[in-house]
Amino acid sequence: MRLIPPEPDFSDGQLAEKAVWDVLKASLPDDVVLVHSVQVRHGRSEHEIDILVLWPGVGLAAIEVKGGLVTNEHGQWFQSGGADGKHKLKDPLAQSQGSQHAFKLWLQDHMGMLLTSRFVYMAAFPYSYVGQDWVKSGNPRNLLLDQDDLKKPAELIRRAIEDEGNGTGPLAMPFLERIIPKLEGNLDQANNDAAGYGEDEDKQDHLTERQKVLLSATRSLPRIRFTGGAGSGKTWLAVEKARELCKSRKRVGLFCYNKGLGMYLSNQVSGWRQAKPAFTGEFHEFVKSLGVPDGEGQDYYDVEMPRILKELAADLPEQEKFDAVIVDEAQDFAPLWWEALRACLKDPDKSEIYAFMDDGQDVYKRWSSDDAIADLLPIHIDENLRNTKKIAETFKDFAGDKFFSRGSTGMAVRMVECATDTALDIASSCIDALIEDGWTNNQIALLTTKTRHPIHLEYSDRNEIGEYWREFHANESEFYGHVLGFKGLERSVVILCVNGFKDMERAAELLYVGLSRARTLLVVVGDTDLIAEAGGTQLRLALSRARQWSP
Repeated sequence: MRLIPPEPDFSDGQLAEKAVWDVLKASLPDDVVLVHSVQVRHGRSEHEIDILVLWPGVGLAAIEVKGGLVTNEHGQWFQSGGADGKHKLKDPLAQSQGSQHAFKLWLQDHMGMLLTSRFVYMAAFPYSYVGQDWVKSGNPRNLLLDQDDLKKPAELIRRAIEDEGNGTGPLAMPFLERIIPKLEGNLDQANNDAAGYGEDEDKQDHLTERQKVLLSATRSLPRIRFTGGAGSGKTWLAVEKARELCKSRKRVGLFCYNKGLGMYLSNQVSGWRQAKPAFTGEFHEFVKSLGVPDGEGQDYYDVEMPRILKELAADLPEQEKFDAVIVDEAQDFAPLWWEALRACLKDPDKSEIYAFMDDGQDVYKRWSSDDAIADLLPIHIDENLRNTKKIAETFKDFAGDKFFSRGSTGMAVRMVECATDTALDIASSCIDALIEDGWTNNQIALLTTKTRHPIHLEYSDRNEIGEYWREFHANESEFYGHVLGFKGLERSVVILCVNGFKDMERAAELLYVGLSRARTLLVVVGDTDLIAEAGGTQLRLALSRARQWSP
């Protein structure tokens, strides 16, 4: 016998329905379909058929079940229970008739044709006795099943369908098979790794937003250095701090080093209805906006450019200076940049400064000491909120002793073992394999550790880096980047292509950044020995527990 659902969950208040269900399941023929609790909404009216019988070759029966002792006094139905030992009851057969009628109309809407099979409405009283000679207008006795009738109900239900049912013929099996999917309402989900990832990422976002308590707790402190590991919500906090200061009518500068992160910050503040930062984006773009010429070489950007800015700042009008500056990924700022920024404050000694940084991600190796921000009070953020525990396990050795992951367990990291000189081609093939797994292309980023991916190079060769980052933030396709340019950014799936290192002295920092960019799935492609040489034995151990994958 087909049961819908196969194992109904009868609550304590549905014991009478369970009793009738069990009897019908044991008594009716095997080709009958039994359905429990059919909810019907037609127009604004809502109905429920306690038990629906679909009997091929016979017809349908909608059965309203009433437990307890059912009585009728002077035309009013009652059911045992309540303060007075009984309470009023709607006419059970009229209730069943209303549900039957609503179901027929609903089925007609969804089947595109009238239900012409015989269909009867009935009521069952499993704990009450109704004499065979009982008569009440509008309540035919053969439409009621009492406790005695339910001992052998099959023939009684069949006779009621054939004698009292509306319709012109029996229920045909092909028509029954068309009805069943409407009653089951099967809702299938893709059975792959990509299914259900959104809930975990929403949880990560919720945890990150709870970090706002740090801003509330420190709002009276004018100079703070927020230090935390990857995925601790520093960028989110930097943006929220800017929002808080702008609401206070302060002139704010929100800075970073990387173009990709700068565009992200700009996108975040662009939708604000209230006041926005006076400047948002890359430090050197701010300097150029003041008329400082572009130059060449790292020495120009690290030394000469900030020197010129510092000189210009001395003559800036007061209204063009900042009440507060906020720097995200502050470990990327060279010491002289800090001096130049301080010169752009209305009061270099007292105006507000907030740095959000991770000492472990000093991939540019420009940070020589803490002297440039020695007056900033250190506040430590120890919890990882962005990554799953499986991903966080790969980089926890880089993140410090106090590192703690708050994310969900997540799916296993995937390790694709290959020679370094083949890593780029194999990483590219991972994208197609992941899309076949159910991931969409705009959820995937491929990051390299040495030479750029050819698609990345094309943008650089055409001098279209601005367009390159606009496409990333539009979130329309897969992304090909380098670890250095992806600091502060993230995607659901990251393929970390370890295709070598230009400088082994900063290889560990590159791995730290690359391993921590994925929110849900991390795929590492490369030579485990090289990765362990750069990242250490703990990373080798973590990758040994990864899922070995051949895309």
